[in-house]
Amino acid sequence: MKFSSNFFAFLLFTIAATCICKADVPEPHIIRKQLVAALERRSLTDSLYKSLSAEQNKTPLLTCYLGVVQALKAKHAWNPYFKVKYLNDAEKTLQIAVNGQPDNMEIRFMRFSIEHNVPGFLGYTKHLVADREEIIKQLNRKHYTTADESVVRTIIKFLIDSKRCTPHETEILHKQLAALK
Repeated sequence: MKFSSNFFAFLLFTIAATCICKADVPEPHIIRKQLVAALERRSLTDSLYKSLSAEQNKTPLLTCYLGVVQALKAKHAWNPYFKVKYLNDAEKTLQIAVNGQPDNMEIRFMRFSIEHNVPGFLGYTKHLVADREEIIKQLNRKHYTTADESVVRTIIKFLIDSKRCTPHETEILHKQLAALK
């Protein structure tokens, strides 16, 4: 499975800091940088996985970070069994994050982004429509949770570029993007 560095660079700018983390878990701004570096460094992926897995009281955002790291572990695994195992783990973890904050468009976006980038034949695309619709619903409500304007702009651009939106949704997204400029 292939994740582009642009994808994870993009993730870097879309994860908002919504929690106060314990001393043994890095602050969200540090995790963002580490996620981008972990794209190419298995050792960093493993370190993040260990750190986030050890956290006892995860917020939905930290749970989402863990799901992203599990997807990265799938990317780095050479054994097909472990690739599938980590993708299954990521799917379950991201669902827990979504259940914890179903209207958090950033968490929905993270899952959407991963599912968009995983090859469709693997069957990990079952939330794409629901996540896209929820993200657009939150954008229409201007319910950005903790997302600032640049994060919202990035989410909108990614949705448009994904080519997974209906023509009507794409039109709405272009209007929202124009309103942000």
